[in-house]
Amino acid sequence: MMNYYNEIKNELINNEINRRVKNYSINKSDLNTYYNVGKMLSEAGKHYGEGIIKEYSRRLEFDLNKNYSVRLLYRMLKYYSFVSEGKVPTLSAKLSWSHYDEILRFDDISKITYYIKISEEQSLSIRQLRNRIKSNEYERIPESTKNKIIQKDEPDVIDFVKNPILIKNSSKYDIVSEKVLQKLILEDIEKFLEELGEGFTFIKSEYPIKMDNRYNYIDLLLYNIKYKCYVVVELKITELKKEHTGQIMTYMNYIDKNIKMIDDNDTVGIIICKQDNDYVIKYCSDDRIIARYYELV
Repeated sequence: MMNYYNEIKNELINNEINRRVKNYSINKSDLNTYYNVGKMLSEAGKHYGEGIIKEYSRRLEFDLNKNYSVRLLYRMLKYYSFVSEGKVPTLSAKLSWSHYDEILRFDDISKITYYIKISEEQSLSIRQLRNRIKSNEYERIPESTKNKIIQKDEPDVIDFVKNPILIKNSSKYDIVSEKVLQKLILEDIEKFLEELGEGFTFIKSEYPIKMDNRYNYIDLLLYNIKYKCYVVVELKITELKKEHTGQIMTYMNYIDKNIKMIDDNDTVGIIICKQDNDYVIKYCSDDRIIARYYELV
């Protein structure tokens, strides 16, 4: 029978050598090593029971003078299981072991897939990933989006707009008007765009549009590079009302008829309000409009 402990120890020793000699391939070496260790831990567990991991952890820390904790070995086992069963993508050069170590603490496959997806596509650092997890980002995306992740369907521009949208209240305002809400968003516009999802860019606040002889002003006009469409954002400090959808629809139609180019997709609208109202959106005649409530943090 294979001496699983010696094989695991040698695998980890070789990885440490590779990390020193081939610095450029540290990430690939880590992932390959921890996959192989996870595989051997899985096989050892079948022969000796789950408690073998605790014993191996103690022996590895003594023999190698390095902290190979029970938690870390379990994470390697989980990484092997998820990859071998096709639950997560195979070894990716875009993500480090530290990314997987953060993400694999979860058991929800959809949640794991989500954080792997955004980490790869947006080249998130470990710190950025931790901040996104800490903000409960996954919990704030719609159930319909989570179903698309599971089914591997193509997402739409508004699928990853969070609910609630977190807005930093650095000035600690007690009473917020629409102007103050706009000011808080503009103070950290990058963070706000992250709350909406991927590909959003800022064009202008108080964007003027002229209808007949009267000017109206769009609170925030954005453009999404990935989905090639304009995005109208309206801010409300009250509960969502039916007249809000009528207002934003008018602005969206104006952009479509006067601003968007022939190869742009139809404009979408996001109403950010103090309190959502499912019935208003349910009976809204335009499914390009969504509502999200905001939360000051």
